[in-house]
Amino acid sequence: MRFSFARSFCSALPGALLGALPSAPPRSFARALLARSTLTAFMLAALPGWSSAQSLQSLYEAARAFDATYLAAKASAASAEFRVAQSDALLRPTANATAAAGTAQTDPPNISIKGTNSLSAALNARYPLFNRANRVTIEQARKGLITAQADLDAAEQDLILRVAQAYFDVLAAQDALATTRANKSAITEQLASAKRNFEVGTATITDTREAQARFDLATAQEIASENDLRTKRIALDTLVGQTGVVPKLLVVPVVLPAVVPANAEEWVTEADQRHPAVRRSRVAMEVAQLETAKARAAEMPTVDAVASVSSSEARGTLPSLNRSTGNTLNANIGVQMNWPLYTGGATQNRIKETLVLEDKARFELEAARRGIGQGTRVAFFGVLSGQAQVKALEAAESSAKLALEATQLGYRVGVRVNLDVLNAQRDLFTTQRDLARARYDVLLGGLRLRQAAGQLSPSDVEAVNRLLVR
Repeated sequence: MRFSFARSFCSALPGALLGALPSAPPRSFARALLARSTLTAFMLAALPGWSSAQSLQSLYEAARAFDATYLAAKASAASAEFRVAQSDALLRPTANATAAAGTAQTDPPNISIKGTNSLSAALNARYPLFNRANRVTIEQARKGLITAQADLDAAEQDLILRVAQAYFDVLAAQDALATTRANKSAITEQLASAKRNFEVGTATITDTREAQARFDLATAQEIASENDLRTKRIALDTLVGQTGVVPKLLVVPVVLPAVVPANAEEWVTEADQRHPAVRRSRVAMEVAQLETAKARAAEMPTVDAVASVSSSEARGTLPSLNRSTGNTLNANIGVQMNWPLYTGGATQNRIKETLVLEDKARFELEAARRGIGQGTRVAFFGVLSGQAQVKALEAAESSAKLALEATQLGYRVGVRVNLDVLNAQRDLFTTQRDLARARYDVLLGGLRLRQAAGQLSPSDVEAVNRLLVR
């Protein structure tokens, strides 16, 4: 899955540029070596900073500390813990203090009292002894914490896939550019050969024009490939918060990991238990059931222990002196029960509403399970199909090399025309480009399969990272 520049050197060049070297004359052999050296320079130019390339693991760690979407999900999960702590307060005692000061004036003034100043203070405390709705609310908050964790898991899995996608997009764009340049170099050699043959009268002008047309097309493709690589690099840089990122190449020869387990239904079973979307929907159904329990609790009494202490003082004022007119101190402690006997039908209709919402949550859970199951099966067979495609393209690559060598030999002995050689070169380079992309797709498909089953984790990044050049 790692069609790299190293692979281009070792695999593409011998068949594409050198052709059938054992049967080639010394001068052709020298020209082929020159073409290889030129292409090597092109490839190294396409990878600025290639000697300090970065691994998938290091870029993923950088993205975890930079990506705003993931950091937002992480902050949301952290806030859920404080919501649980808030709900726990419903079972604890509460106390509050109040104080007031005021003045009153009489008009016309009383003969004995001109006005009154008052001061009061109170301390009230309450401790819930029985409140079914509060306990349900606490349980719902704890379910919310599970939901937040599922959302964070989903965000982390999405980040892994986005980093891997951007990483392999850059590698694929590098491969496409290397293929385009190798093709252009081969066409350049063929164009020079056609011109020489036309000058000595062993070929027609048609060969030269066909080679020139292919060269011009290859130049346009090279420009497009360079821009595509530039765009892919910008996307990767933006994702990881760095500039000039150069991914490490994949180890050659490529060994694709097998799909384990090899049964789609085992993946589906795992997804039904672990996928964040299923977990979220399952918790949503449990919260809906708790909401029904809370609605039913509204018909039940609540019992609280209450206590209060209050003090007040009133002072009357005469024209010549102040006189206290009252100072009281009150304290009480007791148990208070509140039992709603009639709510105008609000409680009964709330219960009916929550029962319907329970059904809604149950259906949404079933829809999530079915969707995840379908997505897991599609991802599983997609990986198998990709692996089969890689094997087919590897065979096609070997055949294309042999076909190119045979066509070049036929061209030299006069039984093939220049267009045949150009077509054979195009077929080989196109096959090599498609093979590289197919290998990357299999690796990405494996990550998508694990995401579909809810199993994708940083350890999977490490597994893929081991396939990279050290």
